[in-house]
Amino acid sequence: MLTSLFLERGVSFFASGWTQFALAFGLAFLIVLLFGRPFINAMHRIQKRGQPISENVPQSHRAKAGTPTMGGLLVNVAIIIPSILFMPILNPTGWIALLALVMFGAIGFFDDYKKVVSQSKKASNGLSPMLRLGLEAICVIILAYLINQTIPLYIPELSLALPFGIILPLGIFYYVFAYFVIAGSANATNITDGLDGMLAKIYMPVLVVLVVALYGATRIGFMDTVMFLPTASGLYAPLGAAFGAVLGFLWFNARPASIFMGDVGSLALGGFMGTVAMLLKSEIIMAISAGMMVLILLSSFIQTMYFKATRKITGTGRRVFLRAPLHHHFEELGWPETKIVDRFFIMSILFSGLALVLLKFA
Repeated sequence: MLTSLFLERGVSFFASGWTQFALAFGLAFLIVLLFGRPFINAMHRIQKRGQPISENVPQSHRAKAGTPTMGGLLVNVAIIIPSILFMPILNPTGWIALLALVMFGAIGFFDDYKKVVSQSKKASNGLSPMLRLGLEAICVIILAYLINQTIPLYIPELSLALPFGIILPLGIFYYVFAYFVIAGSANATNITDGLDGMLAKIYMPVLVVLVVALYGATRIGFMDTVMFLPTASGLYAPLGAAFGAVLGFLWFNARPASIFMGDVGSLALGGFMGTVAMLLKSEIIMAISAGMMVLILLSSFIQTMYFKATRKITGTGRRVFLRAPLHHHFEELGWPETKIVDRFFIMSILFSGLALVLLKFA
């Protein structure tokens, strides 16, 4: 009897959701803090010349040449270990979230590896855009299928759950929607990781919103806008671990960064974020809270599309921003890097605050 209980709930059989969250947070933070410096030294020895600095960034970034990358490896490990230790073992939601972290982290790892080995300043020397998008699509199909298997019996398959119990059947378009949510989140976090400490500071307020949504989803009557999802309780430990790992990484990534997160971390965190949002049926709330990431991603998309369109019409490509993504535009305007990061952090807090208001009262 005790053995079956342990297998069903793991270490968490004596712990509430918040205790799982706190234990995972503390252990993840300690893992990054204790192993951060040895990991950075090892990356220095392995990479030798560090991450190549892209030719598409402001001149001030040249001083960062030689800084090692792929710090996301440590972040991912620091999320996985506490999650497995403290989450209910047989609850599928935690495992699906970790699967998203691992799969998108693997895509990022190969992208980082190719760039570091080639020491090219061109992003094209990583994985090709088409290959990367194709790999992300495969990951999303797998994740969307698994997510769809965790929904309660009162929600039809391949449906979108909206606030106040509104169910919107999507059919096969459920997978298209999942691609925009999960792959979109992955690429938004990836492109946000452009200045020292910025991704961590913008990401953490979004995690706060997801934690509140999780609490609402596991408490009947706490929020009318959140659907009751008892299986979501398996996400307390992964979310706590993610919060602790990202906060610990900021210790070493704050300006001047001792190590960069790299695609192995930013893609993994984004895929994790989007997957958790889908498991909680809080995709729209997550998109609002991640509004700063959305703006950064849109700035790059708008710049690219406008340049191509004007080049086709006039023969000379024109730009909307001085440089994209958005944070580089403000660098070209002369804003110090720390001011950009702090102001984007403030905006992320405001977007997340709006999401919390809508979560409770919309």
